[in-house]
Amino acid sequence: MLKSLNRSFIYAILLLACAVYLLPLVVMLLTSLKTPEAIRTGNLLSLPDAFSLIGWSKAWDGVGGYFWNSVKITVPAVLLSTLLGALNGYVLSLWRFRGSQLFFGLLLFGCFLPFQVVLLPASFTLGKLGLANTTAGLVLVHVVYGLAFTTLFFRNFYVGVPQALIHAARLDGAGFFTIFGRILLPMSLPTIMVCLIWQFTQIWNDFLFGVVFASGDSQPITVALNNLVNTSTGVKEYNVDMAAAMIAGLPTLLVYVVAGKYFVRGLSAGAVKG
Repeated sequence: MLKSLNRSFIYAILLLACAVYLLPLVVMLLTSLKTPEAIRTGNLLSLPDAFSLIGWSKAWDGVGGYFWNSVKITVPAVLLSTLLGALNGYVLSLWRFRGSQLFFGLLLFGCFLPFQVVLLPASFTLGKLGLANTTAGLVLVHVVYGLAFTTLFFRNFYVGVPQALIHAARLDGAGFFTIFGRILLPMSLPTIMVCLIWQFTQIWNDFLFGVVFASGDSQPITVALNNLVNTSTGVKEYNVDMAAAMIAGLPTLLVYVVAGKYFVRGLSAGAVKG
């Protein structure tokens, strides 16, 4: 009996915590489905008298093009940083060379560098490459900045791979890329999912790089959302602002809903150990 009461108490606390955590999301969703008049006359948690998608339509008109900019930036940057991180981790763990430990230690500094530190060097580099204020420039910045993290994830995973497996593959005539592509990558699915989710979240939600290294029609949706919210004139249309915020946040929410369990498995498989 006491055990059942304890379990019920724990469940009640968890449900209360979930309700508190999800309350802002509920308010955003309800507000986005109201008309400006209903927002002014009602309260935050009141249901709309009539559901309206006008706010969503106006929000998409304002940030829709920038949404696709974020897709064009995020997808290639995530894939490239994950692939390069896997190659780096493979080399640093299983094909060590003189100075590899020092190189790995220096690379780890990238995990602790704040965004602000790299703004001036990155701006100078993009200017020299002719990639300033372009989508390709933002892709390059995110790939370089994310390499430290993806390399760390893969390196710590590959350290746990039995050396006998690699030696056996070498004796059978397998080379560098054969071992990597046919043996290690299929084993690395948990770590790949960790890197994909980590990088997707970091890049999609980035604001600083987007506002500094892009301008005009090449800006990501986070910058467009900020501009939309802060440049409204006349009567404030909170339904439009909330709908735009929901549009900006939906991709990362969907990624975690669909692939969140793989992220947890990847972490427990050693992606951040060592």
